[in-house]
Amino acid sequence: MRLFTVLFIGLVTLNSCSHFSKVLKSNDYDYKLRMADKYYAEKDYNHAQQLFEELFRIFKGSEHFEDIYYKFAYCAYYLRDYANAENLFKGFVEVFPNSAKAEEMDYMRAYTFYKQSPKPELDQTNTSKAIGFMQTFISTHPGSPRIKEATAIIDKCRNKLEVKDEKTAELYFNLAQYKAAAISYNSLLNGYPDSDKSDQYKLLLIRADYQYALQSVEEKKPERFGIVVTQCNEFIDRFPDSKLTKNVQEYLNLSQNTIKAEKNEQVKKAS
Repeated sequence: MRLFTVLFIGLVTLNSCSHFSKVLKSNDYDYKLRMADKYYAEKDYNHAQQLFEELFRIFKGSEHFEDIYYKFAYCAYYLRDYANAENLFKGFVEVFPNSAKAEEMDYMRAYTFYKQSPKPELDQTNTSKAIGFMQTFISTHPGSPRIKEATAIIDKCRNKLEVKDEKTAELYFNLAQYKAAAISYNSLLNGYPDSDKSDQYKLLLIRADYQYALQSVEEKKPERFGIVVTQCNEFIDRFPDSKLTKNVQEYLNLSQNTIKAEKNEQVKKAS
């Protein structure tokens, strides 16, 4: 039974390929267009794309061209060729700026960058582009029903960028590059001011500054622990209800005590 099923599927596939070959060799372009539409409707985007690619040139400027362009762009998208799809969506809007489908194509162009956005650990160029193009879409189409979805995608992309930046700061700290870690956590605070992790980033910034001060030569310690004290006071002012205040208070006390001890030591040396 299994052998029969395999043979049956093989025959159907062979017949399908044979039929498509005949369509591809035909010089009847109206027939090819009907078959391209049929393949597209059946979600056979590979065969549809091959036919639309040829028909794209043949029907350019005709009444069919807009529909061919539209479906040709979506073939690339559904086949996950997002770079080519982005170029085709862009081209559609440029060729048919007044089309009823122009807004949809504008949105899909931005969406292809979102589809190409990788895991947070990897390069986030496409994630940044997705944000930029979605923001442009919202500005260009203020009444669009897609604005809600575009806004949600922007939020997802920003969250991904935040995760990447957080991992970078964490890596610097784990490598004992405390100054670089402090700069990275400060960038997180400034870059994502509305993040629900803001108080955590500030604490991690304080921790990095504290470790950097500990590593410093004796004459630099008072100044650098002074920076920790300033950061701790800023935390208390900015996040008065944070559950992390106790941790910050510990760094504040340690830093103040170290500054006092350093000053006392300097006084002893001077006398």
